[in-house]
Amino acid sequence: MSDFPVVVVGAGPVGLAAATELLERGLTPLVLESGAVAGAAVRQWGHVRLFSRWAELVAPAAARLLAPTGWQHPAHADYPTGDDWAKGYLEPLAAVLGERVRFGATVIGVTRRGRDRIVDAGRDTEPFVVHTRAADGTESRLLASAVIDASGTWTTPNPAGADGLPAAGERAAADRVTYRGTAPERLREQHAGRHTVVVGNGHSAFTALIDLAVLAEREPDTRVSWVLRRGVTDSTFGGGDADQLPARGRLGQRVKDAVAAGHITAVPGFRTETVEGHGEAVVLVADDGRRLAPAESVLVLTGFRPDLSWLSEVRLDLDPVLQAPVALAPLIDPNVHSCGTVYPHGVAELSHPEPKLFLAGMKSYGRAPTFLAMTGYEQVRSIAAELAGDHEGARRVELSLPETGVCGGSGLYDSAEDAAEGGCCGGPAEPELLALPAIGARTG
Repeated sequence: MSDFPVVVVGAGPVGLAAATELLERGLTPLVLESGAVAGAAVRQWGHVRLFSRWAELVAPAAARLLAPTGWQHPAHADYPTGDDWAKGYLEPLAAVLGERVRFGATVIGVTRRGRDRIVDAGRDTEPFVVHTRAADGTESRLLASAVIDASGTWTTPNPAGADGLPAAGERAAADRVTYRGTAPERLREQHAGRHTVVVGNGHSAFTALIDLAVLAEREPDTRVSWVLRRGVTDSTFGGGDADQLPARGRLGQRVKDAVAAGHITAVPGFRTETVEGHGEAVVLVADDGRRLAPAESVLVLTGFRPDLSWLSEVRLDLDPVLQAPVALAPLIDPNVHSCGTVYPHGVAELSHPEPKLFLAGMKSYGRAPTFLAMTGYEQVRSIAAELAGDHEGARRVELSLPETGVCGGSGLYDSAEDAAEGGCCGGPAEPELLALPAIGARTG
């Protein structure tokens, strides 16, 4: 099987880092990306600034590959936006990798050649068959010696429904319910003078709430309701001054100030059961019968979950709660761990019953939020070492993480990738703002 490439799914930060690690080890990577450019998901939140500095956002192997091209590492202490990260790092990295990155290729299935998930015989000696679909709908297959799924979770947001499934009427209200924040240039157009409901209690929700609070201060007819599934306590707003990512701590404090100033109305203990359509507005109804005032738009920022549908014919060993690899799940439980208390890990925690198949990056964390880009880079370094036969190197820890404080809210996504696919702390799925206009008390 050594004649076949190692297929990496996703040309985001961790996927491209995996390709560089494989290349450095003398293996042949092939990155399959459904989007048209590197970091396609990152670019969807390109206006947002990360919590992590450039020093934590460039994979060591990638820096080594880029160095001979004249690429200059951005200032280590600077905090990039998503666009900065994509254009200043991911795009040139993909360019160096060249034909090893294939865009417009959506992976729709992974199997073993001639074996479904039931068949044991010869399973570990047959190559993988990776099924893909091009933008024009054409389907094709290619053989792979190993598969690293670094596709993230950005395309599968959690619903508003408090039980994990869409609330009754949620799908029918798709034109008024969205699962992404609003870009600054469209904020006034979409929300000024209207009632907006934000569902979620992680950093994506915080970012949207601050944007809307600033708008509400400038446009007094703008109303913002914040739906929380739990009660409001000091921990609701994160680590504050104790957070060792200062920008993240300030974010929670700004939300707290905006609530106190009256620009945001918090609605605690509200578990959405129904989304009712009322003309051009919708009404959220809780399981206890409470009803919110009609809103023109609802931003559901309750996190993300992994799409496992196209992995149905391979053998995964996933935790039943987090949907993360069983050996990794106890280390990343958001009720116990923050970004910095998850010790660096690699192939030992990421292996599955299916040999040479790995989930890496944000997808490896399932529904847990406490992810760092640096953690993903260490994951793929270890995986590449294992695939190259360097078993000792694969199990050697080459990363030291600082303790970084509270990463999420208080549960799974009113704690999870509310703090997020990218990672709450600089991963590809959780972008956060650093600098916003001051918010004063509402007057009148």
